[in-house]
Amino acid sequence: MNTFGRIFRLTTFGESHGPAIGGVIDGFPAGIDIDMDFIQQELNRRRPGQSHITTDRHEADRVELLSGVFEGKSTGCPIGFVVYNENQHSQDYENMRCLFRPSHADYTYYNKYGIRDHRGGGRSSARITISRCVAGALAKLALKQIGVSIQAYTSQVGSIALDKDYRKYDLSLTESNIVRCPDQEKARQMEALISEVKAEGDTVGGTITCVIKNCPAGLGDPEFGKLHAQLGMAMLSINAVKGFEYGEGFDCVLTRGSQQNDLFVPGESISTATNHSGGIQGGISNGQDIYFRVAFKPVATILKEQQTVDLDGNSTTLKARGRHDPCVLPRAVPIVESMAAMVILDSFLFQKTTKV
Repeated sequence: MNTFGRIFRLTTFGESHGPAIGGVIDGFPAGIDIDMDFIQQELNRRRPGQSHITTDRHEADRVELLSGVFEGKSTGCPIGFVVYNENQHSQDYENMRCLFRPSHADYTYYNKYGIRDHRGGGRSSARITISRCVAGALAKLALKQIGVSIQAYTSQVGSIALDKDYRKYDLSLTESNIVRCPDQEKARQMEALISEVKAEGDTVGGTITCVIKNCPAGLGDPEFGKLHAQLGMAMLSINAVKGFEYGEGFDCVLTRGSQQNDLFVPGESISTATNHSGGIQGGISNGQDIYFRVAFKPVATILKEQQTVDLDGNSTTLKARGRHDPCVLPRAVPIVESMAAMVILDSFLFQKTTKV
């Protein structure tokens, strides 16, 4: 599947070392103001080479919209877009042409297709997430019309972690440091750890927390279209993601029903005293904040010698070259937001078509 969504649909194309990355968005509402500066800003948050703790690959990642926009507004027609690759160092991967890199998609792609692009992983590269950020930025512009906001942040790098209660932090501070963590002291510790790991030629993983505010109640579908299941599928489709939990997540097993239940309270609008459910009950949004966490493994490409095999199964060793992230978390924050925005907008549009 290279297409995501039901009403709001994104189809992507491109490879890490190909001419360009791009996509086609269908089902985008007409009449939405298209803020190109905002879209580019979202791509800048994801682009490589933005700090000393990210990959050294330098790409402008300038997006060009090809269709679906007229005089600054969406027309309702498909929005085609492209971002050209300009700084590939394909020769850095030549020693990997006939080898399977540990914990990469090399072996699985080769078994599925009988051929693979060894240059930066080809289609399996995280560079493909450019298309998701473009679509996510457009989805955010549409959601802005109904007051929905989405904010993700780095909540853990290695063993350095924030408290799981996002309400204890000023999330507006997330972009004030290169780690994208709202706690300045923790951010400094995380930055130091990432720098240390990078100097060792190694990598480190962590967790991103995402908060969706002002989501209308009633989004999501019973049984197989549950909203948290859609969010989980979206997040688990991101490169290097190994886990997803929403609301209290796995911590709920430590409590009892009397502690976990979100009791309704009287008022002008129906609300709950707590939000252990994470804004979703029965697979449908209840109007409270939706919050979830996404776990990212350490980047698989390390600059240390590793044992592996060649295409014929013969034992050999590999020492990767090239430019790679020692920690994917800072650049993954806008990707998590983008996937969340696409899920919420798609569910909102789907609800409009099914509600009597």
